Amino acid sequence: MWHNAPSDQAFTRVNRIEWAGDHLVFPAEPEEWIRYYSVTATGGTTDPIALTPGEGMVENIGLSSDGRTLFYCTNAGDIDRRHIWRVPTAGGTAAQITSGDDIETYPAPLASGKQIALLTAAARRPQSVGVVNASGGRVNVLFPRLGAFPAGEHVIPTNVTLSAEDGVEFNNQLFVPKKVQPGDRRPAVIFVHGGPQRQMLLGYHYRHFYHMAYGANQWLASKGYVVLSVNYRSGIGYGRSFRTAVDTGGRGNAEYRDVLAAGKYLQSRDDVDPARIGIWGLSYGGVLTAQALARNSDIFKVGVDLAGVHLWGSSIDPDSESFRSSAIGAIDQWKSPVLLVHGDDDRNVAFAQTIGLVQLLRAHEVYHELIVFPDDVHDSLLYSRWIHTFERMEAFLSRFLHGGVSTDRGGQSP
Repeated sequence: MWHNAPSDQAFTRVNRIEWAGDHLVFPAEPEEWIRYYSVTATGGTTDPIALTPGEGMVENIGLSSDGRTLFYCTNAGDIDRRHIWRVPTAGGTAAQITSGDDIETYPAPLASGKQIALLTAAARRPQSVGVVNASGGRVNVLFPRLGAFPAGEHVIPTNVTLSAEDGVEFNNQLFVPKKVQPGDRRPAVIFVHGGPQRQMLLGYHYRHFYHMAYGANQWLASKGYVVLSVNYRSGIGYGRSFRTAVDTGGRGNAEYRDVLAAGKYLQSRDDVDPARIGIWGLSYGGVLTAQALARNSDIFKVGVDLAGVHLWGSSIDPDSESFRSSAIGAIDQWKSPVLLVHGDDDRNVAFAQTIGLVQLLRAHEVYHELIVFPDDVHDSLLYSRWIHTFERMEAFLSRFLHGGVSTDRGGQSP
């Protein structure tokens, strides 16, 4: 049907092929953005037809029943949200179906061809099922009926674009509590997502943990915290160069520069007490939480590390790049208290990562508390455990950011 040219450097492989009537469609990233392309099923296509324009990535798609129309989810034109577009699979002008301040994902064309089912969320509304006319218009939310959901307690987050010390720009979502008066100096918390190939949005997320994390950030804002959710380098949504940034992870920990810049930004705000800043995150967010506490206890006064990696690779040679890029490579500087949470049957991050860190925290007399969930995985399968985690997290943050307690206990948990 089609093959690339012998000297082609753009389409070196084709994955996730979808039949679309008399065309085949597939995603590729020959330049900066993940786009969808098509070729004719009967042959004769020389260069794949670019279907999805704009400065933004395509994340998920749906095809009309006849295969002639591709419906797709993208952040083109609205970098911190997602909207649905449509385009003929044979090529042509793409048209935006949804817009505004809501977030729409996972288009599913109905058999009639007249409507698209989708997931829809907003800054004050969690993930819901809706439908919209295939030609565009207002999304009709069908489920759930929220009833007592505290939409009015939510704040509207805003985008803040910052630059790290090496000049890399990165985007963040800022949650400012209600009723902040001139002269107020609030405690603040940074949230760092996992992955790292994730992107937090200006509303409820479409993935389960990040949906909860967005709600938790709103909850912290309702408790009086200024919250900053950091989309650090190596995450998705901002192009291939950002996602594949050099010297990240065990190769130099460059993404921590973004977290550090975010912490300094919070310190500079008139509504933040620069001496009361905390940080929390799961998985890769736990990595960066531990990095922040180890490298900059002067900025980050407390942290909640959920299932983080604390040693990249296996080398404990202090001269190795992976060790120097790890949180334990800076353990001598770690002064801030930390709450650690981990399931002992984690299949993503070895439980030994937390065991090893606890031994070092004890040896260095760093105050810590530990929650171990028996027979549980990377992000708990039980609702009750998430409620317990968030309640303990808020209580822990409050103790050290709303007043503080003595930690002269040899690093031992109470």
